[in-house]
Amino acid sequence: MQNSFFCNFPYINLYEKNSVKSGLASQILYGEKFKIIKQYKKFLKIKTHFDKYVGYIENKNCFEKNKIITHKVTTLKTPIFKFPLNKKIYKTKNFLSFSSGLQILKRKGQFIEYQKNKWIKKSDIHPINYKKRNYINVAKLFLNIKYKWGGKTFNGVDCSSLIQLFYKYNNKFFPRDTSEQIKFKKGKKKNKFKKGDLIYWKGHVALCLNSKLLIHAYGPKKKVLIMPIYNTVKLIKKTAKLEILKVFPI
Repeated sequence: MQNSFFCNFPYINLYEKNSVKSGLASQILYGEKFKIIKQYKKFLKIKTHFDKYVGYIENKNCFEKNKIITHKVTTLKTPIFKFPLNKKIYKTKNFLSFSSGLQILKRKGQFIEYQKNKWIKKSDIHPINYKKRNYINVAKLFLNIKYKWGGKTFNGVDCSSLIQLFYKYNNKFFPRDTSEQIKFKKGKKKNKFKKGDLIYWKGHVALCLNSKLLIHAYGPKKKVLIMPIYNTVKLIKKTAKLEILKVFPI
């Protein structure tokens, strides 16, 4: 079986089981590569290339093979346009999300075609090897975006994807879930924090913007927001009965 496929839809939901009624485990962005492990009637069991994540996607015509990824989306989202025969530009209701990978097929003025009759602004992309070293700016792209378990797009993110997307954009491996992220680097428990610290609780992670403020996709508040570090530590201890397990730099 051909085992190198690429997502050719703005994003695909990755489920925990071969049913849309099962929990959303993660999502695959446009241009992400994956391997098919097993085929069912309506679902495919797959493993992603970037983070080796295993889950189930609907068996629809939303992937292709032999794609060469040369560029990536550098904004929170970029609108998709169509160019009809009269050359007028029509915006669709669809977007590509941050860190989506693509191949430039054609160029026309300020637009590039990445898929047949699908165009985006060339100002919204960078070459695939371009790096964003400012992790705070990346995290702030998602400020006020809604919290969504398993989400990793402009339509919703969870706490671990907010951190992983920084690494993914910079072509560096980092695990998808907090349970694996917390084991990925050496760290320690501490009660003083600095810029760039990742604070891990069981099932949750937040990024320190400085010694006083953090940013995180916070389920109880249903969005990505900035909060005082020490107040957040107290709040999580009070409401979720959770203590800090580990702290290490991003």
